[in-house]
Amino acid sequence: MLAGLMIAAGLTGSARDGNAVTQWNQLATEILPVAVGPIIDARAMAILHAAIHDAVNGIERRYEPYTADLSAPGASVDAAVARAARDVMIAVAPSARERIEQEYAAALAHVPDGSAQDLGVTLGEQAARANLERRAADGIAPGSWPPSAGPITEPVYVPTGKPGDYDFTPPFDAPPLGPIALFPGLGRFEPFAIDLARHRLPGPDPLSSRRYARDVALVQSVGRLQSTTRTPDQTKTAFFWFEPFAIWNDITRLAVEHEGLNPWQAAREFALVNFAMMDAGIACFAAKYQFHFWRPYTAIRRAAEDGNDRTEPDPNWLPLLWTPPEVLPPTFLIPPIPDYPSAAATTSAAAAEVLGARFGDRMRFTVTSVTLPGEARHFRSFTGAAREAGMSRVYGGIHFLHAVEDGWAQGQGIGRQVSRKLPRAARGI
Repeated sequence: MLAGLMIAAGLTGSARDGNAVTQWNQLATEILPVAVGPIIDARAMAILHAAIHDAVNGIERRYEPYTADLSAPGASVDAAVARAARDVMIAVAPSARERIEQEYAAALAHVPDGSAQDLGVTLGEQAARANLERRAADGIAPGSWPPSAGPITEPVYVPTGKPGDYDFTPPFDAPPLGPIALFPGLGRFEPFAIDLARHRLPGPDPLSSRRYARDVALVQSVGRLQSTTRTPDQTKTAFFWFEPFAIWNDITRLAVEHEGLNPWQAAREFALVNFAMMDAGIACFAAKYQFHFWRPYTAIRRAAEDGNDRTEPDPNWLPLLWTPPEVLPPTFLIPPIPDYPSAAATTSAAAAEVLGARFGDRMRFTVTSVTLPGEARHFRSFTGAAREAGMSRVYGGIHFLHAVEDGWAQGQGIGRQVSRKLPRAARGI
């Protein structure tokens, strides 16, 4: 579940441009979504970039540290970044150790032997250890995905069967993949950078409301597997944005390279973008399990029970993002979590807000995604990409529009708060 990046007109750069921060971000974007798994890969990436940020600022204090207030003047930047990244990645993704060690050895081979390399290695170790220890209470142990124990799995969600309440959706409603609702405890995790209380949401629309009926009709039509109202471009959008996390790291890397950010600036920007996405996930899941609102799949099939005579039940309705339950593993699916709000909208808006705070919103770029191979999508702004990522869930038939709209609003607020973190040090550049 990875995403690639193409250079657009007006944006140039190379993934290996001599900046160790961007190089290790690219490697992590390749490894973590697969070795760690969706949702918790965001946590792993946030820890990784917190460690890299603390490591480079231990060489020269340009920004406030995040966790570890270190000092190693004269240390090699490349060695410090490589060691911090290596240690975090092995800790969170031990199954990828061989690849990580190979990349680490190759990185150190380009750093001259001597005290600068030694200092950098020690500094990176210290930054990684401090940031891993800071997140130890999360209770995420390396292993198979999804985690089967620990705070993220508790309390286990039990459907009530009441109209409006989330119910298990195929293929997670029966063995071998279910019944399960994922990560009910994620919303109680300690955020990386925000005050969670500042980002609460009002909740889904009442089942009896006109707006709820409007949302049902919209997704019932445009999100249907065999829709006649969804355009070919909207279909592509739904498949393209199925896994947005890696795409936003690729967009960040492209912007960093295009603007020629130095390792200190790059380390801060990657840290903030990934803090924003992880904190958006925490806030989003807190709301998901607070309101536990049903998905369109259930709502449309059981519309006769919602008390709203403006909705029409369709007991055979299927969303575009659908793989038959007998096909394992599923290619596309209804995520086994409640509808409100949309995680894709929340995390994308948060990332876009942080990027816009640093670079301005108006930037042209072109991205690709492995969930729709061969398709390149072009954008003129970070906000435009975030808006499309959110709407992809409506086109795909897996979210109501209200869940997307409130997700955008929540993500923007989170991004604004995160973008002010890690300020310049007193003797900043």
